[in-house]
Amino acid sequence: MDGIWLGIFSICAALIIYHHAGYPLLLRWYSNKHPLKAVASLNRGYREQNKDRVLPSITILMPAFNEEMWIAEKIRNIASLDYPQNKLTVLIVCDGCTDNTVPLAEATIQEAICSQVHFEVISFEKNRGKVAILNQMLPGISSDLTAITDVSSLISIDALTIAASQFSDPEVGVVNSTYHLLDEESGEAAYWHYQNQIKYRETTLGSTIGSHGALYFIRTALFEPLPTNAINDDFLIPMTIVQHGYRAAYSSNMNAIELEATQAADDFKRRVRISAGNMQQVVELFDLFSPRFRGVAFAFVSGKGLRLLTPYLMIACLITSGLLSQYTLFLCFFIAQIAIYSLATVAYYLPILQRVKAIQLLTYLVVGHTANFIGGLRYLLGLENGKWKRILR
Repeated sequence: MDGIWLGIFSICAALIIYHHAGYPLLLRWYSNKHPLKAVASLNRGYREQNKDRVLPSITILMPAFNEEMWIAEKIRNIASLDYPQNKLTVLIVCDGCTDNTVPLAEATIQEAICSQVHFEVISFEKNRGKVAILNQMLPGISSDLTAITDVSSLISIDALTIAASQFSDPEVGVVNSTYHLLDEESGEAAYWHYQNQIKYRETTLGSTIGSHGALYFIRTALFEPLPTNAINDDFLIPMTIVQHGYRAAYSSNMNAIELEATQAADDFKRRVRISAGNMQQVVELFDLFSPRFRGVAFAFVSGKGLRLLTPYLMIACLITSGLLSQYTLFLCFFIAQIAIYSLATVAYYLPILQRVKAIQLLTYLVVGHTANFIGGLRYLLGLENGKWKRILR
């Protein structure tokens, strides 16, 4: 039996190492050999130009649920974007808000800075969830492109012109922004810096895998209604478009900055929910594992697929190293794993320990894989659905 345990441990450990280190290194090597052509903004400088006539029309769709803290700042941010006014429409869809989001939005769009932009505030009395809002609103949008954005993220002033440049390629169906946190010192900020590099490099394989709800663009006509129980809409929408043969591009110079600070307890709930969505999207988009998708399939397996499996691989490594603990090497492996998980647990409940950068990153990873494990099980057991749940970052 020791040979079987050794085989299981070796395979699981190799896959964990490959997902966290091997795959990023392969992506780095490949992307350096196949760099993306930079796509610049059109440098309008807020001046009307003849070439404005050929720019695509854009609708910014902004679902909102109890966003009174950020709604005014977001509206002013959108009003400052550099794009022809006759080509831009902004839909603020309030989904059964019980706070002051609606009156604040209605007051802010009357401000002088906002008065030249076509804003519409649409308020629904009952909260039905983000998926229901997207399914209702997107089929009625007639613009060439639709930008979907979170209220709590500010976007760079040339984001729309950069997107327009990206979509000049008819094979591009989705354009993704670069996601940043206002607090750049957190473990989560380091994680997103890493993820931004991964997303850029995945694009060299053919397509970015998924989007971030802070800001992404789609060709409006390519939208397909989501399942009513969809969880990670910002993954299912773009990857369904990729599934139909289009590319998801990535713009390193199109930025979305998250304003809302992360709260540890709420962040864990959010990550559990995202992980449930990861399980759902693998089921819904299983076809993307097919070799006919080539680079996209490779990235989907190496990134999303192995991320979903990692908690189970970690458990298998812990159990098998324990079963082989009569050998000194595996006793060391077993003790090391127990020590790492114990340190991460203590640091999670005693955040002062996370002032040490290495402990902060270690804790973020271990807690993330724990959320991944719980979220996946919750989806398989039917305990997660697509209903909008307001969770503070």
